[in-house]
Amino acid sequence: MRAGDEVRKSTLRMLMSAIKNAEVAGNERKELTDDGVMQVIGKQVKQRKESIDEFQKAGRQDLVDKEKAEMVVLQAYMPEQMGRDEITAEVRKVIEEVGARGPADKGKVMQVLMPRLSGKAEGREINAVVTELLAG
Repeated sequence: MRAGDEVRKSTLRMLMSAIKNAEVAGNERKELTDDGVMQVIGKQVKQRKESIDEFQKAGRQDLVDKEKAEMVVLQAYMPEQMGRDEITAEVRKVIEEVGARGPADKGKVMQVLMPRLSGKAEGREINAVVTELLAG
């Protein structure tokens, strides 16, 4: 705050508010675990990506730049994202573990894989790799 970085300050305030809202969701107040906080940050990053897409379609470059700056701040608090090769290697392990044979076994694979890769890779990317490997 003392550095005068308004984007960082407003983004972190928004994040703290989102964490508080997640803690009081429902009827009881519960403190979030580290995984819970990571999920909130992940949702905020995803929300920024969706907003960037919409603002680009609308031709609002000023808002695109603002959302991108906020996303950079949020991503600094996320674990490093896995590359496609790392995701592919993990998917192959899980396919072998559960004995998946084809596209019909996608649910079995995803059920095991998603908790392992939570916060480390986007669900859309994981889904694409699983679909590709089970179809081939």
